[in-house]
Amino acid sequence: MLRGSHLATVDEKGRVKVPADFLPELRRYGKQFYVTSENGDYARIYPMKVWDEIEKKLAKLSSHNPTKQKFLARTNYYGQVVELDGQDRVLIPPVLRESAQMKGEVSVSGQLTYLEVWNHARYQEQMKNNPITAEDAKVLDELGI
Repeated sequence: MLRGSHLATVDEKGRVKVPADFLPELRRYGKQFYVTSENGDYARIYPMKVWDEIEKKLAKLSSHNPTKQKFLARTNYYGQVVELDGQDRVLIPPVLRESAQMKGEVSVSGQLTYLEVWNHARYQEQMKNNPITAEDAKVLDELGI
C-alpha cells in the first residue's frame, strides 16, 4: 500500500522524482504508469495494472453512460502513459502540469493504490479549506475506522 506524504520537486522538464519511500511498492507494478486527473487540480500517478482495472470496470458500462463519458473525457485530456526513468522520475503531462501549477515544490501523497501530486501551496490550502466534517466522521465510524 502507498501511504504517507513527502515533499518533492518538479524539475524544469516537468518530471517529479518519486520519493524513495514509495519506490518499493511502485516497482512491484513495473515501470509504466498512467498520470492523469479528474479536474486538473492535481496529478494522480496510477500503476498501469491499477489503471487497467479501472478501465475494465468502465468498459462494462454503456458507451452512452454520461458519467463514464465525463470521466474518460477528463482523464484522457489530462492523461498520458509514462515510464519511471532511471532516476526514479515520472513526467507530468504538459496540459496537467499547467493546469495544476506543477512547478517547484510539490506534495506527493500515497492514496493506497496510487500517488497524488499537488502543488504544495495548493495542497496546504485544500487541507485547510476541506476539513473532516461531522458527516465524514459518521461515514468513517460506520466503516469502523
